Amino acid sequence: MKREDLMEYLDGLLEPAKFRDYCPNGLQVEGRPVVSKLVAGVTASQALLDTASAKGADTILVHHGYFWKGEDSRIVGIRRRRLGTLIQHDLNLIAYHLPLDAHPDLGNNAQLAKRLGLLADGRFGDQDIAWQGRSNEATTIDELARLIERQLGRAPLVIGQGTRPLRRIGWCSGGAQSYLEQAIALGLDAFISGEISEQTVHLARESGVAYLACGHHATERYGVQAVAEHLSERFGLDCEFVDIDNPI
Repeated sequence: MKREDLMEYLDGLLEPAKFRDYCPNGLQVEGRPVVSKLVAGVTASQALLDTASAKGADTILVHHGYFWKGEDSRIVGIRRRRLGTLIQHDLNLIAYHLPLDAHPDLGNNAQLAKRLGLLADGRFGDQDIAWQGRSNEATTIDELARLIERQLGRAPLVIGQGTRPLRRIGWCSGGAQSYLEQAIALGLDAFISGEISEQTVHLARESGVAYLACGHHATERYGVQAVAEHLSERFGLDCEFVDIDNPI
């Protein structure tokens, strides 16, 4: 498949132009013009680049790519090694950040909902990134925490009363702890995200709205997997997801 055709399709699917993002979405580093083997991962770490190269990939698709706003733009140290690996092996690097969080079917929040039995009926937060709805399986905070541990393979950090009944739940993958205040204002019973900050604990305790920190990486493994599977089914591309463990 021609790289240009793949990029045209992905940009049409994920609609990056709709988002004000912190990094460029789409093709970040140009490699070979024909895509035959695609490796997908959460973050374009050196470990993922090395694994993709060893597997004979020509293209890497990630959620966390490069060139973030506010970063030091010099090509030295770790940045030089990463870009050097891509250029040496003629690898394409494709990254979608907020578009991959927000997609209604293939995005991180949609895929997280599918795994946790969450039924969405609305959105909130900046650019409507966060989702809200109800649980089809859990009826208390404790039950929700156990469900998350089974499905994500790690126990969440729970701030809140475990026996509290669940009616309304909000969720947003990654580092979305700042949306807890909006979840409180919406009258939700719990909010799920990846990371947690010092002030998050106090907001959860004082509001009574439970906060479940489930891991940034753990909550964002599924969108890029879903996109890779979609590309494989639609175009017959050889796509493989590589999970580089990250405990955060």
